[in-house]
Amino acid sequence: MTHLRTLLVALAALLCPLAAAAQTVEYVDDEACGCELVFIDGIQTTTDGTLYGFRRADGTTIAPNRYAYVDHFHGDYCKVYLDRSHCGMIDREGNEIVPCLYSDLDYPAEGRILAISEGRMGHLNMRGEVVIPLQYRQAGNFSEGLAPVLIDLDSFSIACTFIDTNGQQVFPPIYQNVMPFCEGYAPVRRYDRWGLIDHTGREVLPTRYEEMTTPQNGHFFTGDSAHWALFDYSMQPLTPFVYDWTAAEADRRIPVRRNGKYGFLDPSGHEVIPCIYDLTGIFRLGRTMVKLADHYGIIDTTGRIILPIDYDDRTPTGMKYMYYDSLALVEKDGKLGFVDLEGHLSIPFYFEGAYHFSEGLACVKHKGAWGYIDTHGEVYIPFAFQYASPYEWGRAEVVYDGNVSHIDRRGKCVKNCKGIIAWRDYTE
Repeated sequence: MTHLRTLLVALAALLCPLAAAAQTVEYVDDEACGCELVFIDGIQTTTDGTLYGFRRADGTTIAPNRYAYVDHFHGDYCKVYLDRSHCGMIDREGNEIVPCLYSDLDYPAEGRILAISEGRMGHLNMRGEVVIPLQYRQAGNFSEGLAPVLIDLDSFSIACTFIDTNGQQVFPPIYQNVMPFCEGYAPVRRYDRWGLIDHTGREVLPTRYEEMTTPQNGHFFTGDSAHWALFDYSMQPLTPFVYDWTAAEADRRIPVRRNGKYGFLDPSGHEVIPCIYDLTGIFRLGRTMVKLADHYGIIDTTGRIILPIDYDDRTPTGMKYMYYDSLALVEKDGKLGFVDLEGHLSIPFYFEGAYHFSEGLACVKHKGAWGYIDTHGEVYIPFAFQYASPYEWGRAEVVYDGNVSHIDRRGKCVKNCKGIIAWRDYTE
């Protein structure tokens, strides 16, 4: 048992990764108001200037303008607020499945909604009924049928455990910190040491390590603050305890740092790309950025050099040496261009500013003005802007004559367009 003043709890700091639902975004030009409407997953946020509601693209009202604050829909549900301390949740038909009675809510997880009121936490069912009383100092979402909670042992002491979807404690409250279950295991901390438990509560890895990452893709790191090893679910180390940093796996490559240098492991723990680089990125399309001294290049997942480590990063524009639309933005002697997946120069070093490709177009700067090119390097929207941003959901933000406007994928201005010419027809 640990006194409250010395307890550090972060129940929901790390969650088992979940696949994010893809959102559809549609823009509609409304001639009645001369404005552009944005529909996310077919639903638009409406306002009367003070309060907010929702409607469908056909104009049908889902929820009238009665809420002080609203989120956007996450799948079938959306959080709404009467004021900052009264939160509820509606469905896509506008039904309040949770009345606005709570300080805050989280979105549903495994049929339960995490709710907070007066500093206490519990869970509701999908009808908004309290099924696990709001009695916990802290609680997390359900994952693999269990949720972490922080409970009062007595008037001085607290500890962590897990509950099932009926609110029953499934293990004794003996831990000072726990993380949600992921791939059958949950990290737990007893005093100042971490281990792993399984769904029966058995410590499959004893609580003897200072630090631990969440189990993911069949492996995890653990060790002390400067000496980590990769483990698999046999609970045996696959590597020596020699690493002091790691990040998310991509393309079956796990970035690591050893003795101040970066490299990559495969899921078996083999250092397939030695820790020799001063900096690396995360793999994307089987390629990643590497840095040696002040120079940059690109390698593949075998460590083969795709782009020689002889390039620069002097210009403050983003996402260099990462592939988008199969092209990577690179810099040489203060100029920017693009290379293909084999490192061949596809679009010459022609620009003094540029961003990565997005939705088939890249915003680039030439002779002090910004415009857009396609993946063949052809000018798609002429160099007419004081600033331009990458496309997102078919829209890009541009600055012309000091005013911020929005253009669509065809180059047509769709927001704040007074006095603006048709950009595709622009000529110097």
